[in-house]
Amino acid sequence: MTRAALPVLAILALTVSACATARPALPVPESAAAPAPVEGYDWFYQQDGDEARLAYGLEQSDDLRLGLDCRRGSGRLEISAEATAAARELRLESGGETLRLPARAEPSEVSDGVLLNAAAPAAAPVFQGFRRTHWLAVWDGDARQAYAPHAVSVPNIERFFAFCG
Repeated sequence: MTRAALPVLAILALTVSACATARPALPVPESAAAPAPVEGYDWFYQQDGDEARLAYGLEQSDDLRLGLDCRRGSGRLEISAEATAAARELRLESGGETLRLPARAEPSEVSDGVLLNAAAPAAAPVFQGFRRTHWLAVWDGDARQAYAPHAVSVPNIERFFAFCG
């Protein structure tokens, strides 16, 4: 090998090693992206005696997107969510966890869709994900609606789960 070929080989080796270490960016799964709060919508906590509700929607309105209800210390949640299709399943997602629940559908009083109702343990992994990430998503067919709190209402999530047990 000649001395003149050494610089060319060095450049070639650097180019090959650079290409070998470069990796294409992987798409971020939709479930991994934290959603942003939506203006006017938030998580609201209400307690009345031994009953509590954590609801996502517009304050002081019938516009409820998702509601979680429980009795003090019961460890059990009643869930209600708006849906556009007459689905018989409620699918929730948070923190990399999903939960599929058989649901009762009834006509919605505030939209053209239905209100899905289901029950689940408060300790289900999807709700533990919600406590960690502070957002909860509902799937309606192939559409995913993620509900994130504004900073001021983040403590409401833990207050609700502490109350429910």
